[in-house]
Amino acid sequence: MNDAELRVVECFFLSVLFERIDLMQRVKIYGAGSIGNHLAHAARHLGWDVVMCDIDPAALNRTKVDIYPKRYGRWDDGIQLTSYSDVPTGGFDLIIIGTPPNTHMELAMKALKEKPGAMLIEKPLCTPNLAGASEVYELSKSLNIPVFTGYNHVVGHAARFLSELCQPIIATETTTLDVEFREHWGGIFNAHPWLKGPNDTYLGFSDLGGGATGEHSHAINFWQFLSYLIGAGRIVEVQATMNFVYSNEVDYDDLSVMTFKTETGLLGRCVQDVITRPARKFARIQLPDDFIEWHCNAEPELDKVIHSVECQKIQIENFEKTRPIDFICELEHIVSVVNRGNVTSPISLKRGLETMLVVAAAYKSAKSRNTVKIDYTKGFNQDAIW
Repeated sequence: MNDAELRVVECFFLSVLFERIDLMQRVKIYGAGSIGNHLAHAARHLGWDVVMCDIDPAALNRTKVDIYPKRYGRWDDGIQLTSYSDVPTGGFDLIIIGTPPNTHMELAMKALKEKPGAMLIEKPLCTPNLAGASEVYELSKSLNIPVFTGYNHVVGHAARFLSELCQPIIATETTTLDVEFREHWGGIFNAHPWLKGPNDTYLGFSDLGGGATGEHSHAINFWQFLSYLIGAGRIVEVQATMNFVYSNEVDYDDLSVMTFKTETGLLGRCVQDVITRPARKFARIQLPDDFIEWHCNAEPELDKVIHSVECQKIQIENFEKTRPIDFICELEHIVSVVNRGNVTSPISLKRGLETMLVVAAAYKSAKSRNTVKIDYTKGFNQDAIW
C-alpha cells in the first residue's frame, strides 16, 4: 500500500460510523487507578462485563467507594473487583493495561499469551529504554492479536474532522507543523488524591516513563498523527532541549522542547511540559496561505477546529466533549478496527512504539546536546536511535 492509499484508508477509517459494539462482551483491566476507572466506565457504557484487578487492596477499595461513584454517580455492580493474584485468565475479548508504564511490557507479554481478542496499553507505552518493546511487538504479530495504545486524542470527534480536512493536503504544500501539550500536572494529582506528589509515583522519574516527555507524549503522538495524514511520513531526526528537576526524591524533565524532521523533510516543533497553567493543548498545520488548528479543551467540555479557506474566511467547528467521551470514543474505535480487520489505526501498537522511539531519541538528544536520528529498520530498541 503506497502513502496515498494509506492516507485514504486512514482518513476513511477515522470518519466511519461505529457498529457491532456487542462484538466485545468481557473485558479485563489491570490497574484500579484513574485510567482504569475511566476505561471501566467506558466499557460499562457500551454494555460490556468488566473485571478489574490491582496488586493493592486499597486501590480496589478506593475504586468502589470513592473514585467511581464520585465520577459517575454510583458504583456499578457490573464491575468485578479482584486482586492481581486471583484475576481470571483466558476468555477475554479485550485486555486493558492501565498500570504504571514500567510494568506495561511484562504485563503485555503475559496478557498476549491469554490470546484475547484485542489489547489496549495505556500511554506511555513503555519506559524510554524501550525494554521489552520489540518482544511485545513481535509476539502480537505472531499471534495476530491487534494491540492498541492509549493515545486517544487522535480518535476523538475533533481529530476525525481534522483528518477529513487534511485529505487534500500533501506534504510539499505544508510549511511547518506545531503541536503543544502544556499542562500543569496538578490535574493528575487531583485525580489521584492519595498521591502526595511526583515522588510518590513514576511521574517523578523520567526513566520510569514519567516527566513531561513521557507523561505528555500525547503531543509527540499527535504530531506523528498529523504527519501521517498529510503524507510527510515518520520522524527521522530529533533535536531536544529539556529542563530537568533533580533532587534526592525525584529525577524528571518538566519542560521538553523538540524539533522534528520527517522522511519527506518536513520540519516542525513539539512542546510538552507539566508546568503550564491554564493548560494549552494545540496543533497547527501551516500551509503557504491557509492553516488548520486543533484546540483541545478550548472551552470547558469543548474542542475546536479552526481553519482558513482560500486565504480569507476563518471557520470554527465546535465539538462537545466530556472526559468520559474520550474513553468511550477510544473503545468504539477499537471495536471498529476489530470489526474491519486489516485496517490502519492511528492508535495501533506500531504507532505507539514509533512514539516511544521519538521519546527515547528526545532524551538522548537532550542529554548529548546533539541531533539524534531514528532508523526504523532496526526495530523498536535502542539500536534504532543514533
